[in-house]
Parts: sequence; structure tokens; C-alpha cells
Amino acid sequence: MSTTAWLNPTATERQGILRRSRRVAIVGASGNPSRASYFVASYLLSSSDFEVYLVNPRASEILGQPVYASLADLPHPPDIVDVFRRHDDLPGVLDEALGAGARTLWLQLGSWHDDVARRGHEAGLEVVMDRCLKIEHARFHGGLHLAGFNTGVIDSRRARA
Repeated sequence: MSTTAWLNPTATERQGILRRSRRVAIVGASGNPSRASYFVASYLLSSSDFEVYLVNPRASEILGQPVYASLADLPHPPDIVDVFRRHDDLPGVLDEALGAGARTLWLQLGSWHDDVARRGHEAGLEVVMDRCLKIEHARFHGGLHLAGFNTGVIDSRRARA
């Protein structure tokens, strides 16, 4: 049982966020292929119509794309800020997202911050926590087969013989 009061958007609401969005900024993008941010960036660049901006102050190019030092450096306001940063960094990322004119703050799997969610919501942002943007995009766009699924339903039960 969760002790948090925050409720994530429903699946239908998350699908609406993705449909309304054109630009995604990945904060904490990495050039390391073993990192989740690399995999998500690779997927979004190859399997979506999103304009993808990579943000990392310590990199200049990842996956052949330019990397921006901060959200303030992006050429256009992002619709979604997809965050791959530590818990303690999230309040600062929220401030940057608000300053950049983002509409949605999306915290990846395992990332949850009630205060950031509350502050973001009060400032007019849609906030999604503990969800993978790649999985959600694939789920709503029939791309789960890329991860070995093609049914649209994730289930751990064995098929009956």
C-alpha cells in the first residue's frame, strides 16, 4: 500500500500526453549503451516522430545527435521532459523544465518525488512518475514487439499448451 497522495495520470491520460507532444527532452542522456537513457533515446529517435533533444552538460554528441548542456539551451521548448537523474536532482530539473516552458515532467521507472509532483502540478505541468516513456510509447503505438512482445498485453503467466 502506497503512503503517497499523488496519483499518476491514467493510461488514457498518458496516451493523450504522448499524442499531444512533438518534442521530448531527455535529461540525463548517456552515450553508454548499457544505460536506460541511451536505450530510450535510441528507441525514440528510430521509432517515433518526436523531435528528441538530449541534455547532458558532460557530453557534446550522443547517437549522432547534438547534446545540450541544459534545458535552457534547447532551440525549442520541449513538450515532455523525460528525466534520468537522481532523486535529489529532481527539484532542480523541475525548475529547469518550468523555465524551459515544458508541459510535462516525466520521471522514469523507479523515480518518484511527491514534492516535485505537487510543485509541478501547481505550476501547470502534467507530471508522470515511475513510468518508462519508451514502454508507454511502444504500448500505445504497437511497438512492444521490439522488446519481444507482440500482443499488447504484458503478462508473466505461461501460455497453456
